[in-house]
Amino acid sequence: MNRRRFHLRFAAGALALAAAQARAQGASPVEGRNYVRLQPPAPVWLPSPDKKIDVVEFFWYGCPHCNAFEPMLEAWVRRLSADVSFRRVHVGFGPVHQVHQKLYYALEETGLVEQMHRKVFAAIHQQGQRLVTEPEIRRFLEQSGVDAAKVMAAYKSFAVDTKATRAKQLTDAYKIDGVPAMGIQGRYYTSGSLNGSLERMLEVTDFLIQRVRKG
Repeated sequence: MNRRRFHLRFAAGALALAAAQARAQGASPVEGRNYVRLQPPAPVWLPSPDKKIDVVEFFWYGCPHCNAFEPMLEAWVRRLSADVSFRRVHVGFGPVHQVHQKLYYALEETGLVEQMHRKVFAAIHQQGQRLVTEPEIRRFLEQSGVDAAKVMAAYKSFAVDTKATRAKQLTDAYKIDGVPAMGIQGRYYTSGSLNGSLERMLEVTDFLIQRVRKG
């Protein structure tokens, strides 16, 4: 998916072909086919000395593939080793993505991501809410039982603008042009479109984490 058309669903034929290619590759991922090595490396962020491997999910709330990916991603994150630091980065390719991006970082700024993350996906993909204007977002927050005024204040804050700017910088550094995608330690990225399935993307991510761990 490219930046202008990433919101369109994958063509069924293309997915089938990619899946067949993934099966043909066997168990060992191939550089340039299943993942990309970054030159130069992207910045990494580690919360403590105990966290040695930085893993990033790049996503967009409006992406149907990100919505489908979320349950398997959450299960995968729960199994991560203690030396892995996982974080999400919301992309801001265009105006609609930037609205959703600010919503995500406003929820993060107010400590509501865990409570609201799946609800935002459900509002857009199951309930048909677009959440592309401030009144729509405020109404959604009020209906969800959170402090809408507090979240909207964060939405308009310098702190959220700064997080959005840093998200853009990291998205550019990883050369992300479609979502969902995974970045590993600033050295590699992989995606569902490279691998033919979201499950295979996680398998490749595990492979790359192990490669970083071995040095």
